[in-house]
Amino acid sequence: MKELPKVLKSTTKIRFQDCDPFNHLNNANYINYMINAREDQVLEHYNLDIFKMARTSGKSWVASRNQIAYLKPAFLMETVLIESQLIRYTDSELHAELRMWDATRSQLKAVLWSTFVHFDLLKQKRANHNEELLELFSSITETVPETIFDQRIQKITEIQTV
Repeated sequence: MKELPKVLKSTTKIRFQDCDPFNHLNNANYINYMINAREDQVLEHYNLDIFKMARTSGKSWVASRNQIAYLKPAFLMETVLIESQLIRYTDSELHAELRMWDATRSQLKAVLWSTFVHFDLLKQKRANHNEELLELFSSITETVPETIFDQRIQKITEIQTV
């Protein structure tokens, strides 16, 4: 079996309608860009179509918590690199870290920790992951040593300035 990548990467361009009057990406739109990138990345690299899964099995994930640090502005028409990885999982939750960089990966713009709950749309309640999903998560998880968001941000920014 082919080894799957743990850190997924893609680029996107910051668009006019998503910016504030200063030509910076609007704060709320950082989350949109990062989550959209993650959705595309898991489809491309893991063949996991969360929307098809919702239609066929009645199960998918809903965001339950986001923590974000805005470190540097992303500018209108700038190409950004978005990295994402699964950092933890449980029987019914996924914890992902997403990082937005400039195109050369020299300037970190934002870090997002997002928690997703596996959800049964038909029963309208939390659901457990099946064995196939747990096996996938086991093979792609790339843990980080920090369990507190602010400590993670401090560590990442220290590494970046070295």
